[in-house]
Amino acid sequence: HYLAWKAIADELKIPFNHKINEKLRGVSRMASLEIILQKANRTFTDSEKVALAECKNTIYRKYLDKMTEKDLASGAKAVLTELSEKGLQLAIGSSSKNTQLIVDKLQIADFFTAIIDGNQIKHSKPDPEVFLLAAQKLEMQPADCLVVEDAEAGVEAAIRGGFQVAGIGSARELDRVNYQLYFLSDLLKIVNRK
Repeated sequence: HYLAWKAIADELKIPFNHKINEKLRGVSRMASLEIILQKANRTFTDSEKVALAECKNTIYRKYLDKMTEKDLASGAKAVLTELSEKGLQLAIGSSSKNTQLIVDKLQIADFFTAIIDGNQIKHSKPDPEVFLLAAQKLEMQPADCLVVEDAEAGVEAAIRGGFQVAGIGSARELDRVNYQLYFLSDLLKIVNRK
């Protein structure tokens, strides 16, 4: 996402860096665009915003076209395999409308009972809709689920929905997470405790 948003921001001569990009994690494409456009020295019409969002997605999908199973985070497949072997139901809850493409490219679809993405929800994170729908598909109560999140908006969504939440990456440092993951494999320690 970073490279695609950076291309749009550079074209518009809007400052954009990794710190700004952190604010975009877990939120919808249009909400992300609004955050970027706050730094612009002019206003944009709704149709211009739609065109910019579509342009960003076109750039992003070109990067996704090159994605392969080798792009999966180191150790992630082993963690997914072990969680599946324990009989745990897994779901993906993402605001992205490209989730299914990514899952297919990474060849991990078989690990998940449910994949809920931006195509199935009306409200993006920090609204809990995506996680609530995932729990519903798993036929589980939110309190019995653990959400793994790397974004502040996702942590907020999980908490609002009544889920336990494990923060990874920058989300690990948020006060409201139930668990801090330094590595995805730390998830196995949590599961083994329960």
